[in-house]
Amino acid sequence: MSTTSIGATRAFTLSDFDFVLPETLIAQHPAPERSGSRLLDGTQNTPVDRTFRDLPTQLRSGDLLVFNDTKVVKARLFGEKPTGGKLELLIERVLGGNQVAAHMRVSKKPEVGTTLALVGAPGTHDNLSATLLGRWPDADSPLFRFVLSNDAGDDPHTLMERHGHVPLPPYITHTDSAEDAARYQTVFAKNPGAVAAPTAALHFDEALLQRIDAMGVQRASVTLHVGAGTFQPVKTENLAEHQMHSEWYEVPAATQQAIAECRARGGRIVAVGTTTVRTLESWAQSGQASGDTRIFITPGFQFQLIDMLVTNFHLPKSSLMMLVSAFAGYEHIMALYRHAIAQQYRFFSYGDAMLLARQV
Repeated sequence: MSTTSIGATRAFTLSDFDFVLPETLIAQHPAPERSGSRLLDGTQNTPVDRTFRDLPTQLRSGDLLVFNDTKVVKARLFGEKPTGGKLELLIERVLGGNQVAAHMRVSKKPEVGTTLALVGAPGTHDNLSATLLGRWPDADSPLFRFVLSNDAGDDPHTLMERHGHVPLPPYITHTDSAEDAARYQTVFAKNPGAVAAPTAALHFDEALLQRIDAMGVQRASVTLHVGAGTFQPVKTENLAEHQMHSEWYEVPAATQQAIAECRARGGRIVAVGTTTVRTLESWAQSGQASGDTRIFITPGFQFQLIDMLVTNFHLPKSSLMMLVSAFAGYEHIMALYRHAIAQQYRFFSYGDAMLLARQV
């Protein structure tokens, strides 16, 4: 499914979404406590500096928080070609029948039919391998189809959990550790399939969720398996020429009912993360409760469901900068980012968060 809406009062180009970010503000590790991150409250004209634990003060009984319950899988595998050349696979999707679709980083692409030896976890002797079948889903795709196998015939999810590495974003410079395995995952992660975390939800811990529940704020979940394309900057100055990556989503029947009930009682729908926004708006526009989405939200987009948004700070020139600008207003977002940089907020996946209200 492809849904694009560009029709704002001015014509935006890629350069409009650029900004200079000091490298020192890119968070390399999570805050000591999940809810101890900072929260920039951008729901009014003047920004307010808060901590994430303050979020309940901005909610009210009858509101509905919608989370993305996807689970990050250990999707990064290392190995070598028969010639000895090193390679890296980033498994984007499990296809069934022990087949996976993956990005491949290698100096020279091996031929179709080549079996690649993968590095197993220490102390295991699985004879882990990946056999290249071709590109997926078509010849122009950056993804490759592999058969992932071992001696025991384990399924890909089992193999990734045993042998894989946490697929940290490209701007995090350390190799994955036990800290990353625990903290690059939400406390309610349920459905495995993401290669990137829904990072706005990383700030929620059990104590904060209990406080929110006690207030009479409802909770619901959707699933969107975040793909590696979320880190890719938009490269076309003309936004209409950009081709969005595809991601699989689902809006369960219980969540559809919770949204209808929230609307009926006059509550606000608060999306936790841009992935939740993309899921709900894909469903609202297409009427399809599950499937693949390539929705590209830019200024001028007409939101149908979301009233408020909890989100982290995003990469310059990214589709997510365009999404939050469409939601809260371009000038307002750029002013909030200038404030965040001046106040030394921490940026990106392990960084701090913002609370936004939809512009009307």
